[in-house]
Amino acid sequence: MKKLASLLALTFVLAAAALAQPAAPAQPAADLPTVDQVLAKAIEATGGKAAEEKITSRVAKGTIEVVTFGVSGPVEIYAKAPNKMFTRSTFEGYGEVVQGYDGKSAWMKTPDAGIRELSGVELERVKRGADFYRALHLKDQYAKMTVTGKGKVGDREAFIVEAKPTEGAAEKFYYDTQTGLLLRNETTDDSGGQTTTTVEDYKVVDGLKLAHTIRQESAAFSMVIKLTDVKHGAEIDDAKFAKPAN
Repeated sequence: MKKLASLLALTFVLAAAALAQPAAPAQPAADLPTVDQVLAKAIEATGGKAAEEKITSRVAKGTIEVVTFGVSGPVEIYAKAPNKMFTRSTFEGYGEVVQGYDGKSAWMKTPDAGIRELSGVELERVKRGADFYRALHLKDQYAKMTVTGKGKVGDREAFIVEAKPTEGAAEKFYYDTQTGLLLRNETTDDSGGQTTTTVEDYKVVDGLKLAHTIRQESAAFSMVIKLTDVKHGAEIDDAKFAKPAN
């Protein structure tokens, strides 16, 4: 179960925010859009800048299934502008896995390891994922972003944007060439292992189009988060995101 806890740390970062087939290689194209054009279309596809900025908090609930370990349970994700995040999942026979970010420090608590603070590349990923308006700030989060070509996500054609952070390996974002919606994100860990996150089942909530299914795959694990209830505007006490004393 210790391995389960470490895998969930990455999942929560991407969920808060956020795989049918492996990604196809990028196909160079003569007339690729710019990064600004791809990101602007993605923002409009989900409802637009004004609709994004109207929302200041989000509470999402659903289920998480870690297929690799044959376990599942409820999951809750709390997010508050500008950059606070809290997630909790519960697994029968193991207990609660909780992670938080209060805008400065990130932490995780598991039944077998207790509380630990996140640092280095792991902390930087949490920071990026906790930005409540990440879609609007995405370009600012990376030292360099480049549209490298086109690829396939399932049967959808996508523009591939490579993003190089200040620390850690480059990531890839796949945006539907027709709708503009984000379809997939690929990250690489320190050991070279790749995690692929696919977002799907977009639904409109308060004028914003949000993915309600998040699938993660790597050589080591497979898991799925399905959101069944998403609400905006809830009052969330900042104490929710603070690292517990024990």
